[in-house]
Amino acid sequence: MPSRTSTPRVAVLADSDTRWKWGALTAYRIQPGIRLDGYLLRGRATPTVRQLDEVGARADSLREIRGVDFLGDMERDARTGDGSGYDVVVLACVGGAVQAMLHGLAHAWRDTPRRPVVVTGYVGVVYEKLADGLLLRHGADVVLANSRYDADRFREVYRGVGADDHSVVECALPFLGGAPYTGEHDPYTVVFAAQPSVPESRADRSYLLRRAVEHARRHPDREVLIKLRSKPGEHTTHIEELPYQKLATKVPGQLPGNCRLVYGNMGEVLDRTDLMVTVSSTAALESLHRGIPTAVLTDLGIREALGNHSFLGSGCLASWDELDAGHRPEPDQGWLARQGVAPKQGTSSEARPEDYERAFDAARARVTELRTADRLPPLTPYYTPRTAPGYLPGILARHGLDPHGEPLAGHQDAPEETGGLRRIVRETVREAARGAYRHGVQRVAPAIRRWGQL
Repeated sequence: MPSRTSTPRVAVLADSDTRWKWGALTAYRIQPGIRLDGYLLRGRATPTVRQLDEVGARADSLREIRGVDFLGDMERDARTGDGSGYDVVVLACVGGAVQAMLHGLAHAWRDTPRRPVVVTGYVGVVYEKLADGLLLRHGADVVLANSRYDADRFREVYRGVGADDHSVVECALPFLGGAPYTGEHDPYTVVFAAQPSVPESRADRSYLLRRAVEHARRHPDREVLIKLRSKPGEHTTHIEELPYQKLATKVPGQLPGNCRLVYGNMGEVLDRTDLMVTVSSTAALESLHRGIPTAVLTDLGIREALGNHSFLGSGCLASWDELDAGHRPEPDQGWLARQGVAPKQGTSSEARPEDYERAFDAARARVTELRTADRLPPLTPYYTPRTAPGYLPGILARHGLDPHGEPLAGHQDAPEETGGLRRIVRETVREAARGAYRHGVQRVAPAIRRWGQL
């Protein structure tokens, strides 16, 4: 399918702020010099304007859309016949949404002579639901793996079910970068990168916050920053039932003067970081890439539910007690290389800065090869009404599709773009529904669980 324009056109569909960041930056990495159109999938985690501004990934156009309307746009685009359609579609969504879009796109493009290359992957560390998430992404032309380690695991899963594994292509996280760490700042700055859903319980989250506060009190010459992903009422990739903002109001004696909550772009926060502390956040990989001392906490155990088991062998596992005493973890260079991380100040032959710059060569070559092919085969996900009759229909129905990927009756009847009063009413109702949902997640659900424990 030869490129239809001198400037490749790429569409990115994303369902949260972090996935938009991954999808947009991935698009620029695998096809330079593109025109990028962004589509934000309407749902509980649709990013706000503030969140979009914070992640800093830009597009030539950007709009919020329903899944069925995105599929309608993709069908019309592929049938234009004037050679101006999309060359690549990046699906930067949760696994179920990716699977629904794959089936929907397969139906939408069933009779078109040419179609775009479909790319998908993961935002960061893959520490849970490996088989489930991968099989939901099977069917894309390219499934990106962020490291050699992930690529090996991905292919093993696909081969294990007898599915084609040629779609798996090794690359790296697209947002690793920034200036290398050159030495301590004044003041010495410790950053605790909080996560929306890890850990989950109030007791564990309160414990981590308390230890960060205690570290600030033990070291009054240091600045301790609690880096938060979202403000109250916003959602990211994961639901946050117990925001740290709320827990911080209950800290005895309030937060000390050298400890505060911060927002903003992670790269800018890392510019002033001397010690990164987290449970299992992808921010640890960003920090390690820049050569910043990084600690992955063991205080709550090393457990799959926390995701810190993914850092076994990294040399970064440590407790708050050790950090209070002055410990600075030293990362294992071999582990970094296997994870697609290359510290810019490192000299090891196993992990070199230039390795990261070449990490996207294979993905770029694969996408270009597919984009310029005369014709691509139909999209063929592993899950079908035959292989997963009790699982797939429910996934597709949640996105307004029948078991064959065709829009369900009624889902495309109402036009997406309306004007005047109807648009205002629609947006007001939608925001009210989101507010009610967030209230239920952050207030009502935790209360119900507490009642159940009485």
